[in-house]
Amino acid sequence: MAGSQWRPPRSCDVYCSELKHCKSLRNRFHEYYTYGRAPDCQQWKQDYQNCKEWEKNHSTQAKESLQESERKRLADQRKFTPVWELRQNPPSDWHLPLNQGKPQDP
Repeated sequence: MAGSQWRPPRSCDVYCSELKHCKSLRNRFHEYYTYGRAPDCQQWKQDYQNCKEWEKNHSTQAKESLQESERKRLADQRKFTPVWELRQNPPSDWHLPLNQGKPQDP
């Protein structure tokens, strides 16, 4: 894609909303309660500034910074393992009523 046709992966409004959410009192409380630390909103701020810079001047540095940030964000999402192991096939007794064929509790 040519530089002028490229668009940020998210609109600048989305980066702004994410920054506002990150800085909100509710989110700060949740992060502190859950992880024992306040959230770091610096990346959302930088992404918002880079997005605005791209819209204004089509800066190559802003474009590359946004792309790298989104790549890192996607890589971080893929790090988490599922809580449950996914089945390849349904259980052999999936078609039976719940209590049929199972030992009864006395």
